[in-house]
Amino acid sequence: MKPRNPGRFGALSFCLALTLPLALPAQAAEGDDRFTLRLGAMNVDASGELRGSTVFAGNDVSFSEDFDFGSKELVPRIDGVFRLGQRNRLIFDYFQYDKSRDATLSEDLSYDDVTLPAGSFARGEVEFRLASLVYDFAVIDGERTSVGLQIGAEWAKLKGTVHAEAGEDSYRDSTSETGYAPVVGLRFTTRPGDRWLINVQGQYLDADWGDFGEYDGSITRANALLEYRFTPRLGAFVGYDWFKLDVERSGSNGLLGLDQRFKGPIAGVTLAF
Repeated sequence: MKPRNPGRFGALSFCLALTLPLALPAQAAEGDDRFTLRLGAMNVDASGELRGSTVFAGNDVSFSEDFDFGSKELVPRIDGVFRLGQRNRLIFDYFQYDKSRDATLSEDLSYDDVTLPAGSFARGEVEFRLASLVYDFAVIDGERTSVGLQIGAEWAKLKGTVHAEAGEDSYRDSTSETGYAPVVGLRFTTRPGDRWLINVQGQYLDADWGDFGEYDGSITRANALLEYRFTPRLGAFVGYDWFKLDVERSGSNGLLGLDQRFKGPIAGVTLAF
């Protein structure tokens, strides 16, 4: 494994108490719901790349290595839409990921003059939380198709811990960063049928736009979902979500970069009011 100290960057409340009508007429066009809440889960596949330079056991070390957290993780996911008017919406969402992995090196790994022998122990832990609230203005608002431009704020927390042992030498570091910044996005929504909805959106945040302490980098997100309404008030959805963190920090111990990606299918229920 490799020495470094990644840094930076819920509880899901679930309330489902509805009296469902039996057979109801076809649902109105998208945007007629005053409030829409989607509660679900994401089956996350996380992988990343650590890069940078530091000092380990008195030696300068440079590295750029792939790193993943093994098996997939099922995590909660929530998002909602509050319609302010015909073209105006507030959209919020929340995502969290907590995972650790232990590893034993099966063979020697060498970085410049430092060698981590086979049998060395390493553990990596990552905690990532992301919440956003954006204003969405529909520049196109047709009967079945809507295109929105988004601007708002995003809050993120990333905590990283690394523990490595190589012979008599050991290395441990843990750091955490919480910050916020403006976020911009684009949304496309279409309704191919009275009960069907397709929603696609992408968002981008640059750490330099806000307050993320010593960290530079960006957060990129894209997702798509297909929703079916059993009634005007209750539906189900499936889709896919993708996040990318590309962050970097310079400090007295050197330079650390983390390119972390979270991706996977999503599924859940839709409540409309």
